[in-house]
Amino acid sequence: MTDFQLIKLALEAREMAYTPYSHHKVGAALLCSDGTVFKGCNIENAGYTPTNCAERTAVFKAVSEGKKDFEAIAIVGGMDNLKSLPLCAPCGVCRQVLREFVAPEKFKVLLAEVEDVSNVSTIEETSVKITTMTLSELLPLGFGPENLVL
Repeated sequence: MTDFQLIKLALEAREMAYTPYSHHKVGAALLCSDGTVFKGCNIENAGYTPTNCAERTAVFKAVSEGKKDFEAIAIVGGMDNLKSLPLCAPCGVCRQVLREFVAPEKFKVLLAEVEDVSNVSTIEETSVKITTMTLSELLPLGFGPENLVL
């Protein structure tokens, strides 16, 4: 799967976001090493605390289906009234959840700026600027399972 294809899946996931309070829609597409992709969107709640981010939605869906070997995640987001999307990086909680399951120096995080999101199905690769980082770049000195080994 190409980076652009993964971004397009994240854009599709963003369309499902439930954001009646913030109006900030985020979509994520999590690529497993076997080629399976799990999409997630952010889901808000009037109580705010139970709100779930797109990245965690994708991870939780994957883990609940028995998948724990991840290669990359694509993330897109921005206010629902925008024609174009700026870069949208994962929050600290999502970075920590990802850290639980991946080798941070190898796991790719794809962030995209998208020129026109008015019709996701017709987006061309030339209208998307992808920034690729590793999780270790986004979460330096992250705390992981190996820190709890006796």
